[in-house]
Amino acid sequence: MQRNTHGLPTREQILEFIQTSDKVVGKREIAKAFGLKGQEKIALKKRLKDMAEEGLIDGKKTAYHRMGGVPKVTVLRVMEIEDGEPFAIPDSWQPDDATPPPRLRVIEGKKGKGRHPALKVGDRILARTEEAGRGWKAHVMKKLPARTEGLMGVVEIDRSGKGWLAPVDKRVRNSSPISDLGGAEEGQLVLAEPNGRSPRAGVKVVEVLGDPLAPKSFSLIAIAKHGIPHVFPDSAIEEAKRAAKLPLSEDKREDLRHLPIVAIDPADARDHDDAIWAEPDGEGGYRALVAIADVSFYVRPGGELDREARKRGNSVYFPDRVVPMLPEVLSADVCSLRQDEDRAAMACHLRISPEGKVTKWRFTRATVRIAHNIAYEDAQAAIDGGDAPEHLQHLWNAWKQLFDARNQRDPLELELPERQVRLDDEGKIAEIAVRERLDAHRVVEDFMIAANVAAAKALESKTAPVVYRVHEPPSREKLVALKEYLATFGRSMALGQVITPGLFNRMLKDVTDESEKAQVMEAVLRTQTQAYYGPQNAGHFGLALGSYAHFTSPIRRYADLLVHRALVDAFGLEQPRPAGDLPPGSGLSDRDREDLAKVSDAISQAERRAMEAERDTIDRYVAAWLSGRVGETFDTRITGVQPFGFFATIEGMGGDGLVPVSTLGSEYFGYDEAAQTLVGSDSGTRYAPGDRLKLRLGEANALTGALKFEIPDGDSRIEPRGERQAPRSRQGGPKGQGKRGRPGNIRHQGRGKKKR
Repeated sequence: MQRNTHGLPTREQILEFIQTSDKVVGKREIAKAFGLKGQEKIALKKRLKDMAEEGLIDGKKTAYHRMGGVPKVTVLRVMEIEDGEPFAIPDSWQPDDATPPPRLRVIEGKKGKGRHPALKVGDRILARTEEAGRGWKAHVMKKLPARTEGLMGVVEIDRSGKGWLAPVDKRVRNSSPISDLGGAEEGQLVLAEPNGRSPRAGVKVVEVLGDPLAPKSFSLIAIAKHGIPHVFPDSAIEEAKRAAKLPLSEDKREDLRHLPIVAIDPADARDHDDAIWAEPDGEGGYRALVAIADVSFYVRPGGELDREARKRGNSVYFPDRVVPMLPEVLSADVCSLRQDEDRAAMACHLRISPEGKVTKWRFTRATVRIAHNIAYEDAQAAIDGGDAPEHLQHLWNAWKQLFDARNQRDPLELELPERQVRLDDEGKIAEIAVRERLDAHRVVEDFMIAANVAAAKALESKTAPVVYRVHEPPSREKLVALKEYLATFGRSMALGQVITPGLFNRMLKDVTDESEKAQVMEAVLRTQTQAYYGPQNAGHFGLALGSYAHFTSPIRRYADLLVHRALVDAFGLEQPRPAGDLPPGSGLSDRDREDLAKVSDAISQAERRAMEAERDTIDRYVAAWLSGRVGETFDTRITGVQPFGFFATIEGMGGDGLVPVSTLGSEYFGYDEAAQTLVGSDSGTRYAPGDRLKLRLGEANALTGALKFEIPDGDSRIEPRGERQAPRSRQGGPKGQGKRGRPGNIRHQGRGKKKR
């Protein structure tokens, strides 16, 4: 059975030969069949060893047979999280149509008995594997260092003609040698994988992505780096199309089409999942309605569509694209509350007292017809111009009462600027600006908060399962760090008192210097814990609320969909079963109830993944925007100081860049940890967080999003952050302050939308 002799056979060719051979097959038989000699035999030996490690063959030295399993101990890569359980495939698997990779359920170990840190998509583990019925399961032995970082990069060719992979991750500093270009050319963006266990073996290109600076490349980099699912399987698409054809039954569905309900969103929004209405109740208060897309009617538990939504956890918003949680036939069409079209909605009816308290609520399934899809800016202009229609005026007046009650509650107020990248029709950057904050945003936000609180309390009243949005108070360790940091400003903070959001608000109100206030505000933000989803209520510290759930964005958040399903069960809102092969019920499944904690953990991880991907992409866009302005001088503010230098951001634009301490001159700069300050030993020049100074842009790397600044020649003048005392040197200064990253997302005072 002689084969064509055109070099080393592929894995697929070897597998085919083994499977179709009528006699025992070993290395000698394979080499003879493919006419291999000398170095090719050595290469074959390595390939067979790799195939055995991947589980493709049994690994015997004298004879081989094709396997459908995996080695007893092997390296796996987590590919998805389903209901909080990780599933993985062999790390170096190269699937073909005939041999898909085995999918292994990963067992992480029991709590308190060597449980490893929670796994996420893309993690690599060393695991012991075993067959479990018709499937496989893997027991975690060790979590391995990530090697996916830097495996997306740009091809560079040196003078000798050797290829190198320049990473697109700014945390990876070194390029890797490329042993196999795979047809890639210099300057192209590629995906690569290690060519062996040793770093010296280099990497091989597995996919060519094209021009790294082309429109949409930046979001593509983030999608690949963070392992964000962005292609729907055909089964989910087909189920979405069938669901989109479901008729709106009048049974148990309230008809609200006569109300002038409006959806206020960003101008470029494609998915409208909430709309609001209000009118005076004749007693000084208001009747109000928050109508939310009835996604649970279309996405039934247990189906392919639901499985895909669970895996994604949320939609991810980039300047150039949206990676939706649901296929567009639902997210941008059938579920979206569009003007003048009948839509299925989950309606939250509210009664607002003259003091702004929500005194009553009820939930129904409804049919609505949105009177107007209006942009925030247009709604605000109509109110400011005095020509707003009556139903819009009612909304603003009802909001003023809600806002008064909000002020009484005194939630945490951190108005931190949010960068917005605007693109032109060709996908190129048109502008980078700070997003304007209008009353129109606050109107929608406060109505959403009221509905979210009502959903949580309504489910509690029925002793029903709740996926809470939890934001715990700051830890004592972080409070001590903040106290020490404030001392460098000559400000005190007593730790014996009850810590409330209002305490931080008063602290900020006492700071009159704007540059100092910005830095204290960032320090307060870093003190906060990260919000998460969970079935156990621990309150929402930032909003000063005892019970809070996410109910208002089920098109883009799986947590909200779970809350909708719980409401369907608790208040008997089930609709007639759909015809065809769609899953029948729209309430919580038994699996939902049993695995609520696991699902909550999984969607919390997905949220953090989306935040990191969005932030990375904005950084790349900012760097691309500035790449043509290298050498220019900008007004900047120092955002963090470390022993190796300080970080600064351009005023009004953002974009953190490093000023290495080695560029500050010939004198020695010492780092005062307590004050987070660099101090010149000879001149006494000080660089501290909050200081304003002019810096020259030295580098702007669009591929990594990294910026580097320099002190302009002969100009190191600093505009201080206000009156500050000379800091006391002390050991064990504040932890986690003055660093670039922020600890978590508390932009949940409502919906925080960035829809496009």
